[in-house]
Amino acid sequence: MLSAQKRGFMIENVELPVGFALELAKHSDIMTQFARLPEQKRNAIVEGARHITSKNGMRQYVENLFGEEISSKINQ
Repeated sequence: MLSAQKRGFMIENVELPVGFALELAKHSDIMTQFARLPEQKRNAIVEGARHITSKNGMRQYVENLFGEEISSKINQ
């Protein structure tokens, strides 16, 4: 479950970037898929989100989470 923090949100003791958490909240299907991933893969996705600097970039990142490009990175 997500809980609010001063700088972000947390899932299983991993702080989520605010923009990432907000975009996940807009896409419940993607949030469900993300939550079902093993911890290591979720952490890799969160780490990738930390490098995104724009709202549009974060939206694209989240919307493409389970597309070919991101999927291949997290399935390594």
